[in-house]
Amino acid sequence: MKSVRFHKTGGPEVLVYEEVPDPEPGAGQILVRVEAVGMNFSDVLRRRGDAYPEPTPLPFTVGSEVAGTVAALGPGVEGPAVGTPVFVPARTGGYAQYVVVAASSAIPLPDGIKPVQATALVIQGLTALFALRNAGRLAEGEAVLIEAAAGGVGSFAVQLAKLLGAGTVIAAASSEAKRAKAISLGADAAVDYTDPTWAEQVRNLTGGRGVDVVLEMTGGDTVHRALDAMAPFARMVVYGLASGESVEVDPQRLMNLNQSVVGFYIGGFFANPDRIATGLSEIVAHVQAGRLELQIGGVMPLSRAADAHRLLEGRGSTGKLVLKPWDDA
Repeated sequence: MKSVRFHKTGGPEVLVYEEVPDPEPGAGQILVRVEAVGMNFSDVLRRRGDAYPEPTPLPFTVGSEVAGTVAALGPGVEGPAVGTPVFVPARTGGYAQYVVVAASSAIPLPDGIKPVQATALVIQGLTALFALRNAGRLAEGEAVLIEAAAGGVGSFAVQLAKLLGAGTVIAAASSEAKRAKAISLGADAAVDYTDPTWAEQVRNLTGGRGVDVVLEMTGGDTVHRALDAMAPFARMVVYGLASGESVEVDPQRLMNLNQSVVGFYIGGFFANPDRIATGLSEIVAHVQAGRLELQIGGVMPLSRAADAHRLLEGRGSTGKLVLKPWDDA
């Protein structure tokens, strides 16, 4: 089968489109024919060799959001049946034509949800949902600041924040087009977080008080500016490091205003399948009812994974980027 792996860390050019042996499902596993695999910034982090919560042994195949059809069952597996359209949180290995996963992890695709759409639902959809509700403890009427608001997670977060009862949603994005996109998704206002005065703008938009929840994924100086934009008792949820620039936060700074900084990693939530299933059901229900719009930013063949990484890493896309492993076949 065809796969995209990297044998050394580095820029997008280290991604190699190559032939590898077909995987075979073992006990308790299924083989999935991959129809679409969603891209996440974590793919970039692992390809670059940046710090990551899990090891990345070389050669390595990234890709955690896979939608396709069940192609074979391993020994002792009774279902889902061969031919069933499924979504699977593969964690790794998705940049390929086939992937082996635990049968218990397969989620049959709901009616009306196509494989490309399904790739936007899990990692990014659940990141937005759990970061806002579980880590950020968003309460009804509170003000939220969402960085990279036109991106994969951000486009979900803007909409879900409103569905969860946020009073004011402020989008932060680096271009006029992306800010306009965030407004079209329901944000009440948008700021350019390449402008050094953006924290002051956020405070002005909230009557001088600041926001109650921040979804922070940039790192570097953006963290300190986001702290400047926070209200008393506010929570910052850190779920990424897109800039690659780490930063130190003095805990003494947080004391007087009772603020907190919380780390968030969606991978840890997969230890609780019931929570994942409940969250997915909630998101799918919003999609099917027309309350939540999936943002697919681009679909490319697997052979162009390096080009897709350049788009993602260079912030040249909005919404979800998706690779299709059979478009070159």
